[in-house]
Amino acid sequence: MGEAPAAELDAVLGGGGWDVGVSFEGPPPPTGPIRLGRNACYVVLAVLFNEEVRQPPRDPHPGGTRCPPDPSPSPQDGVLLVQEAKPECRGKWYLPAGRMEPGESIVAAMRREVKEETGLECEPLTLLALEERGPAWIRFAFLARPTGGTLKTLEEADAESLQAVWWAGDPSALPLRAPDILPLLDLAARYRRSPPHPPTLPQELPCALLCLRLLVAFANDAGDLWVLLGTAGTPHLPVVACGTSLAELRGGLRLPVLRLLRDCLPTDPRPGPLGLLGLQHRAGGPGGADGICFNMLLTIPPSSPGAAPPEPHSPSVRWWHVEEESLRGRILQRLRAAATVPVRG
Repeated sequence: MGEAPAAELDAVLGGGGWDVGVSFEGPPPPTGPIRLGRNACYVVLAVLFNEEVRQPPRDPHPGGTRCPPDPSPSPQDGVLLVQEAKPECRGKWYLPAGRMEPGESIVAAMRREVKEETGLECEPLTLLALEERGPAWIRFAFLARPTGGTLKTLEEADAESLQAVWWAGDPSALPLRAPDILPLLDLAARYRRSPPHPPTLPQELPCALLCLRLLVAFANDAGDLWVLLGTAGTPHLPVVACGTSLAELRGGLRLPVLRLLRDCLPTDPRPGPLGLLGLQHRAGGPGGADGICFNMLLTIPPSSPGAAPPEPHSPSVRWWHVEEESLRGRILQRLRAAATVPVRG
């Protein structure tokens, strides 16, 4: 593979992590670290199914508006829902979810929220989706499975939730806190039937900033494949910092990607959607940082069937022609099957 970063590519394609280092492509990174509650907000959410228990919600307000009965007479998996206790959405239904706290790992935060709101222990199976509005708000949606505990009842209602139930009917028949959970439930059901991507979970590696490691691929109809590499020091996958400007703090993770590509390539590249290959985070990182590195896959579409990639006009990057058959096959499989965790802005 010559000057290609073989070990880094292998780790990233396998859902693993890799040292971020201190060198970034594009504008200089922010001077301060990412810290929850200051310049970032991470939210965790979990979808859990139960194939055995079917239980209708209990009415927390006798004489008030009751939840509709389960309309489905046929056996099906129940999904774990919680009834909200917060004043602004009291009595509404939602998936177990909440904000990550400083010093927590992403998985630990998900387990804590599920335990506090439902009474159940769980373990993560995979990330289902990454939802984001830039560093200001990022939500990690997990598919998980119950491993123990006891379902919270109305008698155990507290500030976290009123109760939790396995709901086997149509969730849209319930008064929901927000309908944004419905696409996630559909995504979870489809993943269980036929997983589009390998199980993907956070890796425990430190990162001071919020950044993206980019596997930018260019494939033409002739079967040729190129990958964009950073040239500073040892060849590597480009890494861009997020939140380098005020606009980027709430502008979505795609903005720094577009900035880099427009700065390095001669024409507007119009890349495809971001797909998450993996991510790394360690609670209490350098200086107490809560940074995350997201490993992202994206493509540059060819201008014609047998085209080569556009020649960079910046010496900070170069294209590498992938000839090793095994690696080429792994990248193309991920591209053609869209075998990544979806990123939703």
